Amino acid sequence: MTASRDTSCYDRALGLLARRPHFRRELQAKLNQRQYPAEEVESVLERLLAGGFVNDRATTQAFVEEKLRRGPVGRSRLAADLGRRGAPREIVDEVLAELLDEDDRAAAQEAARRWQRRRGGCGEERDAEKHRAALARYLERQGFSPRAVWGVLGELEAL
Repeated sequence: MTASRDTSCYDRALGLLARRPHFRRELQAKLNQRQYPAEEVESVLERLLAGGFVNDRATTQAFVEEKLRRGPVGRSRLAADLGRRGAPREIVDEVLAELLDEDDRAAAQEAARRWQRRRGGCGEERDAEKHRAALARYLERQGFSPRAVWGVLGELEAL
């Protein structure tokens, strides 16, 4: 028995959207995975787009705003997370340009401060290099630009 006999494609899509907003491509992949016919999936997606239930731009903006509310995050991390979820690249670029400063050094400094509060000071001098390296790896994983990471490392004692 295929998924379409159990639950209609439209009802399944609405159920997924009730849990959280989805990107068009993400929703399409989930419906295809449940083996609904491609033409039915496309028809449902067009209906949901027309009804405003699927809006890649609004979903991208809400995703970025939520991540930033939790703490500072770099542009490349946000772009990668959005790309994995199916956000269109051009929309991601537009939203990130609107919501993030071009210079991410201040956000990287805040992320470094938070990281240091959680980890404590760097301790003995021989541990200072390990501390700097760990901080650099953390900031890179958070998606900050190399320029911001090096800038923060240069000011490490002031944090």
